[in-house]
Amino acid sequence: MEQHYKLIRVRELADNDEDFIKTLAETFLEEVPEDAERLKKAVAEGDCFNAYQAAHKMKPTVDLFELGVLDILIEVQDWGKFEKRDLDITSQLKTVLDAVDMAVAEIRSDFNL
Repeated sequence: MEQHYKLIRVRELADNDEDFIKTLAETFLEEVPEDAERLKKAVAEGDCFNAYQAAHKMKPTVDLFELGVLDILIEVQDWGKFEKRDLDITSQLKTVLDAVDMAVAEIRSDFNL
């Protein structure tokens, strides 16, 4: 439990309300994988605008659940924001996507979702 994510800030936000914590976990599972897929597609297509939007949308949740890749996600976001098409961002993207995948699997297991 909590190897690939942390609930410290989630618990603070939820004031240790277990139902609310579960709701936040469910929201994570609904939104973050979809945003990660959008980010992956945008980077693959060189679509800076959508890459920026997807990464920007993911930031607060990745930060709240402390996936440990916020700084790397910001690098990907900035790639899109500043249209750095000449920069290869694939390794940073892979790091973010791997962290999301591991957190998703663990949250599903931990919350029986």
